[in-house]
Amino acid sequence: MNGKAMLIMTTVDSDAVARTIGTRLVEQRLAACVQEININSRYRWDGEVRSEAEILLLVKTSAAAAEAAMRSIRENHSYDVPEIVAVPITGGLPAYLDWIVRETGEAGN
Repeated sequence: MNGKAMLIMTTVDSDAVARTIGTRLVEQRLAACVQEININSRYRWDGEVRSEAEILLLVKTSAAAAEAAMRSIRENHSYDVPEIVAVPITGGLPAYLDWIVRETGEAGN
């Protein structure tokens, strides 16, 4: 299919951080859309198993904007080692995938 769209996932600990990251990404055209989902995460940190409420951000971006988007997430994140995972979107509605590319400015590069 398209191959130019990417999905970046990150988790944050507050609505304020989610709002800051999401707004900046969209305003800077580093993301076409950022969705916020309340989740509970269980993980090991500093030798201790923890369970925390978090907000999962699903960031829809283009391959061309992905590195800059991940850099922006890192710069605005409150965690020492944030989850920032990027995966290529290999299938989907072509019109939607094209919209992601257009909104992130890749078409103009």
